[in-house]
Amino acid sequence: MTIFEALRQEHEIQRHLIDKLIKTEGKTEDRKKLFENLKHELKIHEDAEERHFYVPLMKKDMTQEKARHSVAEHHEMDELVEQMEDTEMDASNWLKLAKDLEHQLIHHLEEEEHEVFQMAGKVLTDKQKTDLADSYNNEIRKNR
Repeated sequence: MTIFEALRQEHEIQRHLIDKLIKTEGKTEDRKKLFENLKHELKIHEDAEERHFYVPLMKKDMTQEKARHSVAEHHEMDELVEQMEDTEMDASNWLKLAKDLEHQLIHHLEEEEHEVFQMAGKVLTDKQKTDLADSYNNEIRKNR
């Protein structure tokens, strides 16, 4: 497995969770559980992705700017999650924040998969692609 396949698997989990979350209503146990799951998945993914994908890409001239941009997007999503935590789940603003998060997340994942992966494919060796996948997956398993 390559780092790209490993990241895509995690991206699918995030897409599924955010899709289900924005379909929930009010201050329900379902909404609360989905939000907690999404927050956890985003956190472990961001940490592992930054360490095992973006740090190596920041060391290469061709991918440095794109890697920094993606890490900045992680921080923007973290700020939205914090705003959601500070807002009552049954407030109308909470769903707006959730939809903003969905928009940012989908944009981020698509940009990563369609732009960053292509650039990274040119600067990483085949061995790096599989080694990074192994270390990324080990960290995800450890924190899941």
